[in-house]
Amino acid sequence: MKKITFSRTDISEDVLLQLTKTSELIKRLNSLSLVNHIQKQEIVKELFGSSGSNPFVGDNFHCDFGKNIHVGDNFHADYNCTMLDVAEIHIGNNCLIGPDVGIYTAGHRLQPEGRTLDGYGIPITIGNDVWVGGHSVILPGVVIGDGAVIAAGSVVTSNVAPRTLVAGNPAKFKKEII
Repeated sequence: MKKITFSRTDISEDVLLQLTKTSELIKRLNSLSLVNHIQKQEIVKELFGSSGSNPFVGDNFHCDFGKNIHVGDNFHADYNCTMLDVAEIHIGNNCLIGPDVGIYTAGHRLQPEGRTLDGYGIPITIGNDVWVGGHSVILPGVVIGDGAVIAAGSVVTSNVAPRTLVAGNPAKFKKEII
């Protein structure tokens, strides 16, 4: 995984423009009711770096840049989904993201000295046919295999094998999905 670093104190004009554009798109997206699902899909396709067919994003969605998010066909994110996309997030086809899920590519130093000066991002990959239960958190650098299930309330700190159920904080293997 490629780790990127960024400064919290020296933000370029280009980054500020992208953050502003993203903020405006998110405001438009979150202002629409579910009845306006076609308009919501159009905004998602403009906001994300790429999107397959039939994307669904519930109310109160948030992200940093949007352009670093890539989703496949039939992507479904329930309400209160937050994606910190400092680095790329790739989500496969037929994925369900439960309510109040956080997908965080961003991190910072553990040492307090200089913690507010810079940060880093490590890409996250979520395979096809994955279900992420509500109130779960996916941390930087994680790869989740095809067909996996992340139980509600889990904190995923390491890779998840295909067709497995993980649960807990930190998320641990519970069983194989046959």
